[in-house]
Amino acid sequence: MTVSDNLNKVLKDIEGYKPRIIAVTKYYDIKKMMEAFKAGLRDFAESRAKDSIEKINKIDDTTRVQSIYHFIGHLQTNKVKYVVGLFDYIHSVDSLKVAQCIDFVAKHKGIVQKVLLQVNNANEMQKFGVCPEQLENLINEVLKMKNVKLEGLMNIAPLTDDIKKLQELFSEMNKLREIYNLKELSMGMSHDYKIAVENGATMIRLGRILFE
Repeated sequence: MTVSDNLNKVLKDIEGYKPRIIAVTKYYDIKKMMEAFKAGLRDFAESRAKDSIEKINKIDDTTRVQSIYHFIGHLQTNKVKYVVGLFDYIHSVDSLKVAQCIDFVAKHKGIVQKVLLQVNNANEMQKFGVCPEQLENLINEVLKMKNVKLEGLMNIAPLTDDIKKLQELFSEMNKLREIYNLKELSMGMSHDYKIAVENGATMIRLGRILFE
């Protein structure tokens, strides 16, 4: 199956919805990325800061300019300088400290960085993200920043076959997005994207289902 074949299957699965499909290329080489570009995808996601620089710099100029890049991995403050400006969106802002660092770096680079706040509404100990109860305070602080533009929220749901549980988590995320009047909601991956779009996802992050 080609990326184009796989993409067409995804589009059939989400017919009636129009989320932005983000191709997660962190485990795939430039050849696969180019195949996705030729299939019509323009949004690409990486999760490792330094590796991303090397990969993006190797892409031909035309493809690079026409593509939109999303950083979706856990972001440590010492890696912020590599990510700000290289990526159009940073999905994984999970603390005030990281947001402040992004604001500082963006100011020195003379840009405004688009971000999403990562919410751990499943309360999984092994995952990053702010809990829903702390979200309002973080949003209020981020909105004060001049070089950060808050676009929306992001979550990473548990790897589970419990459809009801996934529906509850995604629905809660959509309610939070509506409460705070935010544009984007990044949720849903290869195993649960159909449930995510049915519950308000505006961005879905797909890797395996597109490339394998």
